[in-house]
Amino acid sequence: MTDTKDFALFIDGLLAKNCPFAIWSVPGSNTPEILIAEKEGVIHLKEFNKLNGEEGFVFAPYQITEHSPLVLLKPGIYKKGLSEILKIDCHSIPEEPVKEVVPEEPFIISKDEYLKDIEDTIDVIKNTKLAKVIVSRLLPYNRTSESIGEIYLQLFQQTPNAFVYLVNLPANGQGQAKAGLWMGATPEVLLKSEGKMLETVSLAGTQLRRPVDDYSWYTKEIEEQAFVSRYLLDVFYRFNIHPYTTQGPETLESGKVAHLATSFRFAAKKLASNLGDFVAELHPTPAVCGYPKLKAAKFITKIEKHDRRYYTGYLGPWRLNGDVGLFVNLRCMEIMPEQYILYSGGGITSRSVPEDEWEEINKKATTLLSAIEAVQNR
Repeated sequence: MTDTKDFALFIDGLLAKNCPFAIWSVPGSNTPEILIAEKEGVIHLKEFNKLNGEEGFVFAPYQITEHSPLVLLKPGIYKKGLSEILKIDCHSIPEEPVKEVVPEEPFIISKDEYLKDIEDTIDVIKNTKLAKVIVSRLLPYNRTSESIGEIYLQLFQQTPNAFVYLVNLPANGQGQAKAGLWMGATPEVLLKSEGKMLETVSLAGTQLRRPVDDYSWYTKEIEEQAFVSRYLLDVFYRFNIHPYTTQGPETLESGKVAHLATSFRFAAKKLASNLGDFVAELHPTPAVCGYPKLKAAKFITKIEKHDRRYYTGYLGPWRLNGDVGLFVNLRCMEIMPEQYILYSGGGITSRSVPEDEWEEINKKATTLLSAIEAVQNR
């Protein structure tokens, strides 16, 4: 218990230093990892396929823009395990001046507005070749004086089957764009290595987690997940990836909800020289964009009034000690000076019911909200 309290204090101390860092733990592990970068080690890449030959921690947006760059944190200090992390001398880390950045006011829509957007989306799907599209919204929640370190630890403890992270990418003196402070707990693998194998996962469909493993999935959810699997296999074909093995569809529990998931595994040597190109082709998958991909992406620019920023992007260690562990940035929030901005979305198909979709995105937000509330109510 003392160590976890010390860890929360350590995180708050790092934030006070205003230094760039990433803290994370992988699903099924109680071992946190940290990478603290020097200010020269924060690299902005202009294209998703520029990761070939690089290493570090990646924080990628849904779309690369001036205000949402693709960021690579190069290894400065890297530690694994709570005891090793707590050996880091926080006082020796240089403090960076805080550059005042006035955040844009987030675009929040009402329930009625969201339901109207979903109705319009369903009409478009029924009358065009668009089969599925993800429509998201922002959920604001007041921030008081609670410890960000304690919220991270709460999230870490309550979602063991997710990639739980805290990433701080402050504005710096060179006037580079600010990614900001983000936290999340995402269950969705984009690409991860395991020995000589690589794995990617098709994940879609959501329902509340049940106390016992007794799940029933409906046609809408099964179809939604099948779109993602079909897309992944199209990418495999373009990169000549065969043979591969599959497992699923099966239920994957994460936090307060459960999803349908199918994993695909193949030999890492297939992508020895072009792994960055493969990731660039995968992202964004239909799980966060829609299907067909180009039609869905174009529709999202019309229906959504907010900037997704890093929501539905991807993040994680990239060739760090030879390992890859990229996860799609779901169940995430941007931490602002006076509020938390939670991002949540749902997959819309011709079978969608607007009121059900509203309930689904609220269910997804409970993963983060429950962590915030647990700390605020202490």
